[in-house]
Amino acid sequence: MLDSNYENFKKNVLALTKIDLNCYKEKQMRRRINTLITKNKLKSYDDYVKLIKTNTEKFEEFINFLTINVSEFYRNTDQWKLLDKEIFPKLVEGKRQIKIWSAACSTGDEPYSIAMALSNHTSLSNLKIIATDIDKQVLSQAKVGLYNSKSVSGVPDDMKRKYLTKVGASYKVADEIKNCVEFKEHNLLKDPYPTDCDMIVCRNVVIYFTDEAKDEIYRKFYKSLKKGGYLFIGSTEQIMNYKDMGYLRHSSFFFEK
Repeated sequence: MLDSNYENFKKNVLALTKIDLNCYKEKQMRRRINTLITKNKLKSYDDYVKLIKTNTEKFEEFINFLTINVSEFYRNTDQWKLLDKEIFPKLVEGKRQIKIWSAACSTGDEPYSIAMALSNHTSLSNLKIIATDIDKQVLSQAKVGLYNSKSVSGVPDDMKRKYLTKVGASYKVADEIKNCVEFKEHNLLKDPYPTDCDMIVCRNVVIYFTDEAKDEIYRKFYKSLKKGGYLFIGSTEQIMNYKDMGYLRHSSFFFEK
């Protein structure tokens, strides 16, 4: 039975990847891992550990499978309209430099969207975006900055003309946008957080964690923000005790320090 050695499997994964599966909702995560083990035609967690220890390609496949990489430019357009009309004007007021952290950035659609959207409010030279993810594979893809037509379908026409170039059936992000973004590997559950952020964007990722892990992450985000900075969360997420943490709720998805 696959279930028999799951506790030991979690210890092995932590040692190999620094990903603590105890912080994820167990039923959901175990189902995903069991699917992957079956796909590789193995019969036990121990067999799968041996595979990812010795096969680099399978190890990368495992990391990619664990992390949820669903993204697109200007995802949930109504929230981007609110950003443009209400949040960004406050964010840039009286500031020369803007520092934003796009956490769990996946393939880079989100940090590049932020840079495009903020170009209407400040010079790109004033903008620094730190974009992080636990998955090396998606970070490599993000750095290339090449996307299919579906990924960029939500980009406003003026931004598309200005910052995207058609390359065959794909679109390439302009260097002036790419130069605003620094991609780094980062584990939300164990690595130090960036500091003095004007905004943190972390959407539709924390839902996969336990309530205890969520609470810790949101508190760390609070410490990472400057006073008056904003946290932008996903449409599937809530911060039930945001007042206790010190946040002011601006709307369903935006919280101010």
